[in-house]
Amino acid sequence: MSGILGYGAYVPYYRLTRQAMGSGRGERAVASYDEDAVSMAVEAGREACSNNENAIDTLIFATTSAPYAEKLNSAAITAALDLPASVRSMELGGNSRMGLAGLLLAADLGVAGKTSLVCAGDVVVGGPGGARERDSGDGAVAFITGSEDQAIARVLGQASSTTEVLDVWRLPGDQFARQWEERFGVEVLAPVSLDTAQRALTAAGVAPDQLTSVILDATNKRDVAGIPKALGLESGQVADMLADNLGRCGAAHAGLVLANVLDTAQPGDKILVLSTADGCDAVVLEVTDNIKSSGRPKRTVQHWLASSNNELAYNSYLKWRGILPFEPPRRPDPDRPSGPIMKRHERWKYAFCGSRCECGQAHLPPQRACVKCRSIDKMKEERFADEPCKVTTFTLDHLAYSLQPPVISSVVDFDVGGRLACELTDADPGEVKIGNRLEMTFRRFYTGQGVHNYFWKARPQR
Repeated sequence: MSGILGYGAYVPYYRLTRQAMGSGRGERAVASYDEDAVSMAVEAGREACSNNENAIDTLIFATTSAPYAEKLNSAAITAALDLPASVRSMELGGNSRMGLAGLLLAADLGVAGKTSLVCAGDVVVGGPGGARERDSGDGAVAFITGSEDQAIARVLGQASSTTEVLDVWRLPGDQFARQWEERFGVEVLAPVSLDTAQRALTAAGVAPDQLTSVILDATNKRDVAGIPKALGLESGQVADMLADNLGRCGAAHAGLVLANVLDTAQPGDKILVLSTADGCDAVVLEVTDNIKSSGRPKRTVQHWLASSNNELAYNSYLKWRGILPFEPPRRPDPDRPSGPIMKRHERWKYAFCGSRCECGQAHLPPQRACVKCRSIDKMKEERFADEPCKVTTFTLDHLAYSLQPPVISSVVDFDVGGRLACELTDADPGEVKIGNRLEMTFRRFYTGQGVHNYFWKARPQR
């Protein structure tokens, strides 16, 4: 047997109200212009790994919005989380139930004695004015899986189905996904979903009335709408799918709702998680006593949802997604360098490792010569990604090219020592002050000559 050892979630700072999109109530989560599926997966992975002492030997990344069509996106996640190079990496994509599929795969690896980190992240884009744009959201989740004795939630049973049906699809080069008429999908996927749920419950030896929470995720919510009645569930057993203030986050959504349930779960709770898209995956979990002492992240899903800004303009959102043309700044955009430098500075650039001299002085970026005692090559490498910092000085640049002007350029001082000139993100320029508390976040700076360049920015503490 195996189970979940720890987990973490991430919801981006910005929200777009459905009223701003033209219809509906509530809001959807929106990844910033400098975020993508990889950078959000890193944020969720940091949360999951923050109190995990187990050595990760497998990384699984699931997404339908991979930044690279052909290149191992999980390699950037591995480097940013400072995982060892011996980690085995794999990616799942092409379908939004791959997030849950990745968790099931990792659970199977746990039976074989492997400790896996499963990250799922998605930036879901829909055609302007459509249901996918309105009802979707952006976010990420991560789970650490391993042996049952350390699990905060153990796997009792699982089941899967794969169905060839024209449900949601997107061809190479398509900007937006397409979805067939909903009633045809329901005719096929509704019975498949119910059958998969029943088989998972049978495998687990759990009756429907023993379930504390039931998570029903689907590309079309009508595909799973009949399951509560068919299983005889009470309304209190069906989990909140976070439609009002998050939206469906593609491959990450089933896991995000599971994380939200685990945030308040008690030992003995039994949870059914189901995700439907071109078939169905389902798993039954039982929360253990370990959840009282370990496994929960410092920031809950509700914390991320509450830490938000819902004043994003609709035209800004369209600009960030490359849907709306806009006038660039009236000065030349400098040439962007491509990738050869990336490997030479991997641990500095991705893992955000500086150096500390034997005299105690910290250096960012890492140095050979100490600015304090002048010694040479007396340094030890040190990771600063999770250390808090504060604004020492800053300036607002209204001329620099940015999808969210003005650029906030700052010098920050770390509590553990060390000073860095960096860019602020997720910040209101009018509220930035010297002394503001900050934390580091992994972001995509730009794309140059077909290469995504990732590095770290600072953001107000969330």
